[in-house]
Amino acid sequence: MKPRKIPLRKCVACNQSMPKKELIRVVKTPDDVLLIDLTGKKAGRGAYLCGKQSCFKLAKKSRAFDRALKTPVSPDIYDALEQDFIKVEDEFIAGKEAVDDEHDDE
Repeated sequence: MKPRKIPLRKCVACNQSMPKKELIRVVKTPDDVLLIDLTGKKAGRGAYLCGKQSCFKLAKKSRAFDRALKTPVSPDIYDALEQDFIKVEDEFIAGKEAVDDEHDDE
């Protein structure tokens, strides 16, 4: 049986390609609401970011989400996303380690 192809996505801040499950997705929903999508399945336009605080700061400084989501993102939304990012960072890292453990078992 042929091995499954792993979808790759690029971090909007550091431009490093990684497997989709190792990145955090920020989505602009059809209602123009920006939020963090840990499932990766919410409807809308997505932008991916490494799980590192430094990458978020770089994305904020370079306004990477404005380009990736094709919409202007106000500074207060960046601040709200930063607070959400800090909250979900631990959860994301724990999920990433669980995925790594699954690969080690194979």
